[in-house]
Amino acid sequence: MFKLRTLAAATLAFAAAGAFAQAASAPAATPRVDQRQAHQEKRIDQGIASGELNKRETRRLQKEQNVIDRAENKAKADGTVTKAERRRLHKMQNHASRDIRHQKHDAQVARP
Repeated sequence: MFKLRTLAAATLAFAAAGAFAQAASAPAATPRVDQRQAHQEKRIDQGIASGELNKRETRRLQKEQNVIDRAENKAKADGTVTKAERRRLHKMQNHASRDIRHQKHDAQVARP
């Protein structure tokens, strides 16, 4: 009985490791896009906390992040993210990054 449990546990661990390795190297994986999204959302949160972004600016920037998320999900839908799709996502993120910087450094501030 002990051997059977050990064998079952080892098989399960091996299968999980294989699935993890496959997911990490999958052609639909977009770690750079995900990392940039997280960073940009953090920048928006910092702008809210510091008062550099008002409600209207925040709503607009968050909407832009949602558009990028939907585009990423659409690109991943067929199981492969092509070079053109990656390029488009990076271009969208570059634009969003500029928008965040512009909105955080303009003369508008949040009302207390």
